[in-house]
This record gives sequence, C-alpha cells and structure tokens, in this order.
Amino acid sequence: MAKRTVEVWFVYMLRCADGTLYTGITKDVTRRIQQHNGGTASRYTRSRRPVKLVYQETQRSRSLALKREAAIKRLTRTQKLALIRESESR
Repeated sequence: MAKRTVEVWFVYMLRCADGTLYTGITKDVTRRIQQHNGGTASRYTRSRRPVKLVYQETQRSRSLALKREAAIKRLTRTQKLALIRESESR
C-alpha cells in the first residue's frame, strides 16, 4: 500500500496598506507574501501594497484550506480582527 504524504497548506490573512484584509491559501507563506509585495500574487493586493502577514493557520489538505478560506471570508471584519487578536495572544 502506498504511503500518503502529508500535505501542509496555510490559510493566511494580510493587512494591506489601505487597512483592508486579504485572505488566501498557499503551501509557502514566505514566498506568497513576497509575491503579494512584488505585485505578482493577486489583483486585489497589487494596488494595496505593502502587505503584512497578520494571521496564519495550517490545514492538512488543499481542500480543507479552501473550505477554511471560504469560512474566514464569510466572517465580518470585526470577527476577522478578533481572530487575528486571538492568534496574537497565543
């Protein structure tokens, strides 16, 4: 039986220069933030640079990361800020 490799995906939130929050997924947070700040990652963040990582969490698969990203995107701004504060206090 083939052994399944464990994938690690990250769900992350960025604070953009205009104060807005951006949520995404990646396998490499450092590289992805460099892409965002370089203007090559997303149309949304391209005009809102620089961005700063304010939240991240791990997920076991791309599917779970996408589901969590969608759940975070449905949160209100106040709820997102509470999630960020909670993660900073850990």
